[in-house]
Amino acid sequence: MTDIKDKSQPVASRRKFLKNAGLAAGGAAATAIAAPNLALSAPKVLKVQAAWGGGIFLENAKSYVDRVHAMAGKDLKIDLLSVNSVVKTSQMQDAVHRGVLDGAHYVPAYWYSKSKAASLFGTGPCFGWSSQEVLGWVHYGGGQELFDELMANLKLNVVSFFNSPMPAQPLGWFKEEIKDASQMKGLKYRTVGLAADVLSEMGMSVVQLPGGEIQPAMKSGLIDAAEFNNPTSDRDFGMQDVSKHYHLASFHQSQEFFEVTFNKKMYNGLPKELQAILKHASEAENSNFYWHNTKRYAGDLTKLRGQGVNVYRTPDSVMTEQLKAWDKVVNRISGEDAFFAKVVASQKKYAKEVMNYLNLNQPDYKLAYKHYFG
Repeated sequence: MTDIKDKSQPVASRRKFLKNAGLAAGGAAATAIAAPNLALSAPKVLKVQAAWGGGIFLENAKSYVDRVHAMAGKDLKIDLLSVNSVVKTSQMQDAVHRGVLDGAHYVPAYWYSKSKAASLFGTGPCFGWSSQEVLGWVHYGGGQELFDELMANLKLNVVSFFNSPMPAQPLGWFKEEIKDASQMKGLKYRTVGLAADVLSEMGMSVVQLPGGEIQPAMKSGLIDAAEFNNPTSDRDFGMQDVSKHYHLASFHQSQEFFEVTFNKKMYNGLPKELQAILKHASEAENSNFYWHNTKRYAGDLTKLRGQGVNVYRTPDSVMTEQLKAWDKVVNRISGEDAFFAKVVASQKKYAKEVMNYLNLNQPDYKLAYKHYFG
C-alpha cells in the first residue's frame, strides 16, 4: 500500500503541474491577445458645445450627456462645453460641420439664416399642434427625412436628433398690459427665427439678441419688450427687475425643441451600438425634459408672482392676429422656396390627421381644473 502511494504521488504532482502550466500558458496567451484590445479600449471623447452658459437649458444638456454615459459606460464620453467655449453660438453648426466640434446642443432657430426652412423644425407655424406632435411628425411623419434632405441640400456634414418638447413660449415681457394687438405696433421686441418675420408682419420692430443680452437691452431701453422661452429662464435672467407685465400664451413660438447635432463623418465612424446610444439617449431625454421642466416652470411662475409680477394670458384677439401674420409669412416664403413649401405641406398633412383625433378624443382639461381648483 505504501509503495502504491509513493508511486502515485509524483504522477498526481506531474498532472497538477501540467494542468497549472497549461492554465498559465493559456492565461499568458490570453493576456497577449488582450493587450492590444486594452490599448484600444480608451473611451472615445466627443467635444460637444452647448448654446447655454447656465440655467435650466444647460441642465437639460447635461441630462442628455448623463444618459449617454449611463448607456455607453467606458466606451464613450462627452465633454460638454458651455456657450462660447470654442466658437460663438452663431458659428456652432459650421464648427460641427468642419469637425472643430464633434457636436452641439442648441435649437434650429439659431442657424435659420442659412435656410428659412430650418425654423420649421421647431419654431414654425402652429397648425393646431404642440411640440409633442411636431416631434411625432419628425419621427413618424417624414420630418427627419426632410431634415436630412435639407442638410444634403446645404451640403452640411452633420447628423441631428431632436428632443425635449417645450411648452408654448410666453408672449413675453412688456411695459404695460397688452389688451389689443394695436398696442404692439412699433414696439422694439426681441425674438428669433421665423417669429421675427411674423411679429414684423404685425408691425413690431424686431431685434434678434442672445438670451443673456435680453435683460440688459430692456433695462437700457434698446428694446421695449421681449420673450425668451419660459418662466424659469426669464426669472434667472432677472426679467422681473425690468418689467412687471408678463404675458403667457402665444403663437409666435408655440412649439420648439432641442437639436443635438454631430459631425456626420465622426458619427458614421462610431460602432453601431454607440451610434444607437447617441440617438436613443435623445429619445429618452425627450420625456425627462417635459416632466422635469414643466414642474420647474410652474414653480418659478409662482415665485415671479411673489415678486410682484402681473401675469396675464395673452388675449385671443392678439393670437388671432398672429395666425393671420403666419399665413402671410408662410405663403410668401413658400412662393420663394419650393423646399419650404414641401415641408409645410408635410406638416399640414400630419397635423390635420393627428390633431383631428386628439381634438375629438381629449377631454377639456381646463374644465376639470376649474372643478377642483376654481
